[in-house]
Amino acid sequence: MNDDITPGPVGRRESMVAAFPGVMRFAVVGVVNTTVYYGSYLLLRLVVPYIAAHLIAIVVAMVGSFLLNCYWTFRTPPTWRKFALFPLGNLVNYVVTTVGVVALVDGAGMDERIAPLVAAVVAIPFTFVLSKKILTRTPVPSAGTR
Repeated sequence: MNDDITPGPVGRRESMVAAFPGVMRFAVVGVVNTTVYYGSYLLLRLVVPYIAAHLIAIVVAMVGSFLLNCYWTFRTPPTWRKFALFPLGNLVNYVVTTVGVVALVDGAGMDERIAPLVAAVVAIPFTFVLSKKILTRTPVPSAGTR
């Protein structure tokens, strides 16, 4: 009989529970970000074509998302380096939502006011993983700082 106590599924569950507050904060930031994006999109749609409105609204929302995710979700100080990398981490989000919006509006005939919301849902899991990697990773010290 094996008397060893090993962290099996309970250990994984405990780590998931420990991550829960961060995931919940990310979800709240996501709601705020989506609201900023969607409000910007609807306003911009009045003066530019829907695809331009979509792309500009993404940039507006991304700046707010970066700051909220740094200060509140991952509790890490923002830096210019992280700010520069943040859009790269969201590249999958941009591609999925942009392709999704075009496919849903032009391909499926969905209302252009609803399509961005549907496309955004698909991109959420990718955004969390990539944002966390970029915002919380510790930079490798350069050779001169040892």
